[in-house]
Amino acid sequence: MGRPLSAPSSSLAPLLFLTALLISVAVSGAAASRATNATVPAILIFGDSIMDTGNNNNLATIIKCNFQPYGVDFNGGPTGRFCDGKIPSDIIAEQLGIKGSVPPYLDPSLQPKDLLTGVTFASGGAGFDPITAKLVAVVSLSQQLQYFQEYIAKVKSIVGEERANFIIGNALYLVVAGSDDIANTYFTLRARSNYDIPGYTDLMSDSASNFVQEIYKLGARKIGVFSAPPIGCVPSQRTAGGGPMRVCADNSNQAAILFNSKLKSKLDSLHQMLPNSRVVYIDVYSPLLQIIQTPTKYGFEISEKGCCGTGAVEVAILCNKFTPPCPNVNAHVFWDSYHPTEKTYRVLVTELLDKYSRDLLG
Repeated sequence: MGRPLSAPSSSLAPLLFLTALLISVAVSGAAASRATNATVPAILIFGDSIMDTGNNNNLATIIKCNFQPYGVDFNGGPTGRFCDGKIPSDIIAEQLGIKGSVPPYLDPSLQPKDLLTGVTFASGGAGFDPITAKLVAVVSLSQQLQYFQEYIAKVKSIVGEERANFIIGNALYLVVAGSDDIANTYFTLRARSNYDIPGYTDLMSDSASNFVQEIYKLGARKIGVFSAPPIGCVPSQRTAGGGPMRVCADNSNQAAILFNSKLKSKLDSLHQMLPNSRVVYIDVYSPLLQIIQTPTKYGFEISEKGCCGTGAVEVAILCNKFTPPCPNVNAHVFWDSYHPTEKTYRVLVTELLDKYSRDLLG
C-alpha cells in the first residue's frame, strides 16, 4: 500500500469502462520444435481475453464478443474470440502440432477427446488482482484454478490415472493476465485507490507468483507467464490518455514496465525453487512495442487505430454489426481498440516461440 495517485481526467471513464477491459496483447510463448506434440500432449491456458476462445459467451457480462464482426476471418464466424480470426492459444497449439484450435473449457458442446489435448480456462476481463474479474462478472483466476482441478478429475476418468498424470505433467501451461488490472481496475475504475503504482504492482506480482505455485502443486511443470504489453499504446488507451494527438499513455506503460520487472524477478526465483519446473517469463512488451512503432517493417500500415469501426474506441459490445470493419484487416496491427489482429498474433507467436521454446520445452 502506498501513496494514492492523483486520478487522470475522468471524462472518458464511462467509455473506457467498456473499452479498457480486455487486454493486451500478450502472445504466447511456448515453444516449438514442430514435432513437439510427442512430448507436449496438451496445452492448458489461463488468463484473460487474449486467450479466451469463448468462455465468456454464456456469462452475464458485457465482456463478450460472440457476434459480428468478430470472427470475420475465423472459419465458422464469431466464437467468442476477441479478434478477427485465431488468437494466440490457437496459433500456439497449431504451431506445436497439438491441434488447430483450443476450445473453451465452458463450451457446452465440449467432447471428452477435446480435454485430452487441452483447453483454455481464460476469461476476457480477468486479472491477477482478485477484484478485477468481479468488477465485470467474469471468471476469476481462482475460479479458473477450480476448473483446472475439475478438468484433472475428468481426464483421469477418461484415460486413467497413469495416462492423466503424464498429460498433466507434460502439458504446456500458459498464463496471460495483468492488462485489465492496470487499465481497468487501477486507472479507469479507481477500484484500488488506496494503492500507489508500486504498491499495486506488488499486489499483482505476488498474485501471479501464488497462481504459478498453485498450478505447480496440481502437476504443472512447463509454465510460461506473459508480461504485460505496452498497454498505453493500444488504441483505446491512446484515445483515453494520449491527449489530442493520441500518443501512447505513459502512465499505463510505466505501470506495465514496473509490473514486468517484478514479475520476472518472482518467476526467476520460482524456477530455481520449484523442483523439475520450467517457469519462464515471456516478454511480449518489447516485440509488440516494436511492431506498433515500426509497423511497415512487419507488413502493417496502421498501428494507432483498430480495424473495427473508427478504431479508436470500439471493443467488445461497442464493436458490433453497426460498426463495420475496415476493408483491409491485414493492414492493421489491431483488430478492435484493444486486441491485435490474427496477423499480428502470428508475427508475435513466431518470434516468441523461437525465443522461448528451449527454455520452456528443453
